[in-house]
Amino acid sequence: MTGHAIVIGGGIGGLAAAVALRRVGWRVDVLERVHAFGEVGAGLSQSPNAMRALAELGLAGQAEAVSMPTWATHAMRLPSGRHLMRAPTGGSPPLRAFRRAALHRLLLRALPEDVVHTGVEVTGLAQDSGKVTVTCTTGRQDADLVVGADGIHSLTRRLAWPQAPAPRFLGYTAWLGLADTAIPVSGSMTLGRGRYFLIHPVAPGQVYWALGAAADQPGVRFGDELEQVRRRVSGWHDPIPALLRATPSERVSHIDIHDLPGLPAYTSGRIALLGDAAHAMSPDRGQGAGQSIEDAVVLAAALAAGTSVPAALDAYDAQRRPRTQAVARGARQAGHQMINAGPITHALTVLTLRLTPSALWARLAPRTLGPLWDWTPPALRPSLT
Repeated sequence: MTGHAIVIGGGIGGLAAAVALRRVGWRVDVLERVHAFGEVGAGLSQSPNAMRALAELGLAGQAEAVSMPTWATHAMRLPSGRHLMRAPTGGSPPLRAFRRAALHRLLLRALPEDVVHTGVEVTGLAQDSGKVTVTCTTGRQDADLVVGADGIHSLTRRLAWPQAPAPRFLGYTAWLGLADTAIPVSGSMTLGRGRYFLIHPVAPGQVYWALGAAADQPGVRFGDELEQVRRRVSGWHDPIPALLRATPSERVSHIDIHDLPGLPAYTSGRIALLGDAAHAMSPDRGQGAGQSIEDAVVLAAALAAGTSVPAALDAYDAQRRPRTQAVARGARQAGHQMINAGPITHALTVLTLRLTPSALWARLAPRTLGPLWDWTPPALRPSLT
């Protein structure tokens, strides 16, 4: 089955959906409200499941070329610099770290120029048994399928699921930065009480960092965000001070962490939600972008195999909703343990890490993360109908 799809939203999930749909023979238009793509966020890591999904999009080699291997999940320290867990000395790191703009650009370049339409804002949706009509600032368009990939504050979700719950604040905030530095840096995570500092090299001479910290309410901002980061990690171990010195203030962003309560369905007739529009999650499993890329591959495979759009979307929902909602729950629990836990829980976490040999952690991690990281995408084969 093939047809015409309109994807609302030109972020990582929306572009991945467009690439996947085109690979199974669909004609696609991506509608993005911004007039030009800029730097959104700073960096992110992709675990093996997401890398396999990128490979199914035909982008494995390109993705490796614009990313760096990182052991961040296997290298943990205290603010004093004491190691709680050391990365293995051999083997291949399980994660690839990207500058977010580089991954977005990779997906954008995989599409013909006439597929992505910027400066187009969607204002309405209507559907019947045979089509979906999208109303936007450039007029009205009909399609066989609409994919809402328009983020945590999705208009698609609000229009098609008016009773859906609003995003919820998770009690912490984060600063994201990009440092230009010649200092050799490997990935790591530093655990303080009520805060953490994540380090990922994303390119030669460039390092992504993130500070997560507890917050009573969202929306609090500062005149000098970089200085706020320095204050919160004052006295923390090297290379954190050097990374902050190497970070231009304009490359620091400040976001509040929200997720989306579980929806009863990701699809309605000929409309499907994808990525943060369906299952926005905290960053504490490093899965937000990866799950949206998984969504894209599964959606395209379901449409290629399906006999009708609604039937294919039912199959997509059945596959994606249980997995993504479980991942979101795990991320929320991990974030609470790192950020919002009390002093006793924090002390027990640190003690457990200190007493467990790093070699044992290296063996346990694949078992613990197996259900998440071992996911294999369906093959994207063009529809025969």
